Amino acid sequence: MADAKNKRSFSDWWDGVKTEYAKIVWPTQQTIYRQTLATVVVSVITALIIVFVDMLIQHGVDFLVQI
Repeated sequence: MADAKNKRSFSDWWDGVKTEYAKIVWPTQQTIYRQTLATVVVSVITALIIVFVDMLIQHGVDFLVQI
């Protein structure tokens, strides 16, 4: 009996999908713009930090090799 109770038809499943899809709150164009800008800015800052640390490490290695 448990199997019959747990089985759902495709139409029941699809109705559930449509119900959940209707609950989605889509972001506005302004929100997407701001989040994209923030992502790009953080990515550039992170890249600059990595380049700076890499240069420091390379300078330190070069110094140690010359000793």
